[in-house]
Amino acid sequence: MIHVKNLTKRFGRILAVDNISFEVERGGVVGFLGPNGAGKTTTLRILTCYQPATSGSASIAGFDVFGDSMEVRRRVGYLPESVPLYPEMRVREYLHFRGKLRGLPFAERNDAIRRVVERCWLGEFIDRPIGQLSKGMKQRLGLADAIMHNPEVLVLDEPTIGLDPAQIRETRNLIKELGEDHTILLSSHILHEVEQTCPRTIIIAAGRIVASGSPQELRDQLSAKARVIAEMRGPTDEVEKNARLLDGVRNIEVASSDGWVRLAIEPKPDHDIREDVFRLSASKGWSLRELKREGASLEDFFIQVTARQQDTQAR
Repeated sequence: MIHVKNLTKRFGRILAVDNISFEVERGGVVGFLGPNGAGKTTTLRILTCYQPATSGSASIAGFDVFGDSMEVRRRVGYLPESVPLYPEMRVREYLHFRGKLRGLPFAERNDAIRRVVERCWLGEFIDRPIGQLSKGMKQRLGLADAIMHNPEVLVLDEPTIGLDPAQIRETRNLIKELGEDHTILLSSHILHEVEQTCPRTIIIAAGRIVASGSPQELRDQLSAKARVIAEMRGPTDEVEKNARLLDGVRNIEVASSDGWVRLAIEPKPDHDIREDVFRLSASKGWSLRELKREGASLEDFFIQVTARQQDTQAR
């Protein structure tokens, strides 16, 4: 559905997007992550025909974003990070205006407005001036506008920005629901939301694609896949000394409070040391009140790969 090949964008001497290639198949939700200045918003603007590329190619639903931009626009709904709205218009008036720009006949436009107002929880605000809406409500209105013409592809740049926790949960569920009928490319800084919403994630840093895969596949690429957390009662120095002697231990962080010693153990690759920790506590007679394996998060992977890419760029 979305095909990007060797896409490059320069702003004078600044290389914002550096020869990237990726594909997004039809259906589902794909996360597009990157730190500030990574090039993700520039990429989204190119895909939605808001900006030309310096070189490379991109197509959506088989139409070239440079040569067939009008066909692409008919098939794409775009929610930018900062939604451009007319504050003097009322919500209903604005949606009629946007539907008319997209060529929707009056009756079809009315049906579309009813549908998106319900899906984006705008009913009580339908006759309110846009200038009186909160940032979160404006974000909802931008999403309603993006889906009004029932596009094949949705490109969402920070769709939950400005929303409260309840609205974020509702929006997450709506995006999952929309992913059943649309292909969605979702950009967000909220890694937990991406992990909850996106079966596949693409990570960009310093203008380059540095990783792609499911959240679990990305976590599994970490050099340290998991930590073992253990909490036992015993002399701090003795607990730490004996724990460090266990086979398979790479590193340990130690903290103590009220006679309890908390160990955050980084194991060597392919080692599960939980049984060894249990045997240690039992042999020493130290009470053990916590022993668990703590998996690496998408945030851990994101920080690691983006830092590595930025270090490479700085050299």
